[in-house]
Amino acid sequence: MLTSTGSQVCGYEWMQNGETQIHCGEGPMAKFQAVGTPQVRRPRPPRVLLADDQRDVLEALQLLLKRECFEIETANTPQAILQAVASRHFDLLVLDLNYATDTTSGQEGLDLLAKIRSLDDTLPIVAMTAWGSVELAVEAMHRGVGDFVLKPWDNSQMLSIVRSQIAQGESRRMERRLISESQTALRDEVTEACEVQQRLMPKDLPALDGYKFSGASRPAHILGGDYYDAFHREGNTIGLCIADVSGKGLPAALLMANLQATVQSVATEESLPGQFARRVNLAVRRNVSLGRFVTLFYCLLDTANHRLSYVNAGHNAPILIRQSGEILRLESGGPVLGVFDDVEYQEGTVPLEPGDRLVLFTDGLSEAVNNVGEEFGEDRIIARLKGASGLSAERIRNVLFDAVDEFSGGRLQDDATIMIVAAE
Repeated sequence: MLTSTGSQVCGYEWMQNGETQIHCGEGPMAKFQAVGTPQVRRPRPPRVLLADDQRDVLEALQLLLKRECFEIETANTPQAILQAVASRHFDLLVLDLNYATDTTSGQEGLDLLAKIRSLDDTLPIVAMTAWGSVELAVEAMHRGVGDFVLKPWDNSQMLSIVRSQIAQGESRRMERRLISESQTALRDEVTEACEVQQRLMPKDLPALDGYKFSGASRPAHILGGDYYDAFHREGNTIGLCIADVSGKGLPAALLMANLQATVQSVATEESLPGQFARRVNLAVRRNVSLGRFVTLFYCLLDTANHRLSYVNAGHNAPILIRQSGEILRLESGGPVLGVFDDVEYQEGTVPLEPGDRLVLFTDGLSEAVNNVGEEFGEDRIIARLKGASGLSAERIRNVLFDAVDEFSGGRLQDDATIMIVAAE
């Protein structure tokens, strides 16, 4: 049988027959057409656990709350309470503080609160007792009770407290869910960012007759601000770069990614290290926020003529160890990138002969500290490199990292990066 709903939609009267709605009228839509009724999800009524060892109290509370359409469960012993909380979700627990073994102090109920909180730390709890005191109420609040009711209770006040605590509990649980979801999303994003950053680092350094390269970077946190690279240029020239972005974490990682793209772009256009540094400085200056900067060392290795032309923009001066044991520091250049608008950078040039070893590093290596706060320092780096002219590039890299790990206990305060060039 069709029954009219009495409603008009777009000039048509809607009627309902069981699970199907039918419309009729005049015009092109005059024919009957069945339309499925949307399924409406009704919210579940709040579930309340009533816990008391007095049967008349439970019956009175059940009668009161059922009239308000709450879903009610009861428990009359501490063991039954814990079992119920452990096995089902409740929107509220109304908890008596006194049971058979303790009928006046409320201590049994107070001890029970810690066990309940270990099972569900978001469950709203309303405590009840006929033997109340200010001290008991305060202690119950400290242990996670949201409100306190004295027996005998006022029905209207009890309902008001129940509704308020259920609403507050739902708000806390929603906040917890949102925080958890946002943290999960953030972890996923950071993991993906870490993978992207790893891909920005060179997978393989150039392989050339007469020269060997080795490099590695260890971030102090999940994401780092160090950058190194080695790439072929025109002819017999290899470009080498190492840089350190100020700060740590995601902001430093984002700036590092931007720097990597800038270096790759400018390096293909500028043949002189000084001009390269000037252009990269202008690009970094546009992209960094106040207080941030980049230190950078860039060089061009002419493998045919065995010469190195370089520029140092405020970076730790690389260490060049001659086969003879002589040690040089490559310092020519200028200030850090991203602070001054227009800077002229000076170039340096040194020969790189068979047996020489060039060590590029970031300050995470030299500033690693031991358990008394003492820094590893560049003097210790140089001391480890003395006599290293006969070692391979990879071996020198490992020697330095091992020395810093031993000194600091493997705890880095800042990102540490090493790149080695060994002239064979």
